[in-house]
Amino acid sequence: MVKYACPENITETAGTALPEGQRFSIPRMARLLKVSKAGYYAYVKRRARTVLTDRQQRRADLETKILTVHRDSHGTYGSPRITGELRDQGMRVSANTVAKIMAEIGVEGISPRTFKVKTTVQDPDASFPPDRVARRFDQGRPDAVWTTDITYLTCGEGDMFLCAIRDGHTRKVLAYSLADHIGADMVTEAIDAAVAARGGHCRGTILHSDRGGEFTAHLTARACFRHGLLRSMGATGICWDNSPAESLWSSFKHEHYYRHAFATKAELVASVDMWMSFYNTTRRHSAIGNQSPDSYERSLSAAVA
Repeated sequence: MVKYACPENITETAGTALPEGQRFSIPRMARLLKVSKAGYYAYVKRRARTVLTDRQQRRADLETKILTVHRDSHGTYGSPRITGELRDQGMRVSANTVAKIMAEIGVEGISPRTFKVKTTVQDPDASFPPDRVARRFDQGRPDAVWTTDITYLTCGEGDMFLCAIRDGHTRKVLAYSLADHIGADMVTEAIDAAVAARGGHCRGTILHSDRGGEFTAHLTARACFRHGLLRSMGATGICWDNSPAESLWSSFKHEHYYRHAFATKAELVASVDMWMSFYNTTRRHSAIGNQSPDSYERSLSAAVA
């Protein structure tokens, strides 16, 4: 067994760890450990080269934070939303820097494709309310305009339909309903839930939709009348007349639905619930200052308090 001893002319302050070169003689260590002095000095130089500068350390930390935010967004956030999240965490960083780092490490967000026009099934005997919005879906305050639509989903057990109601100003999804059939009953279920979410304070709110039979149905009209909602409809087949609803479906499907396969209806319902919660509480929207809908609504409440 090799024993190590500190040379008599080298002292060590109690409780203080000194570098090897100060505690022991380099030639003595090399001889006892049976290594060359040149090898030891080469090792020291390699270690010196691996020590990060402050700038390199900040870059490494920023990469880690970017990857964490991207992962927490389920791989959907691009540089603007990641920048907003990092700033909320107290970091001073520019969107250009984040975009550059994301490109270098091979990380990108999801850019939804332009939505396609879908033909609305119109009831030929229905009467249509006027278009009270004229594409001005955001009228500067919550509960001025709500938009609604229905989209088709599928899973291993069959088809399902999703109806949602979203506030035109805050972008918050107020309510949604899922059913294995399409009909006015699922629309009225969503309406009742949206009204309840706003505490019943929605008289005079415009509910805008397309001219689908589910929205022109007497059951839907009666629900709107009961809650004091003003019905509004765009033209058939003109996607821009209900673009916020189409945008919601585009975000949901490209960021979540198309990226998963669902074996059962229960699995699909749970997945929709999870994404809608993420959408309201976490997902950032550029139109409302890169905040989530819930955060934006809290800021509005604080401003008037």
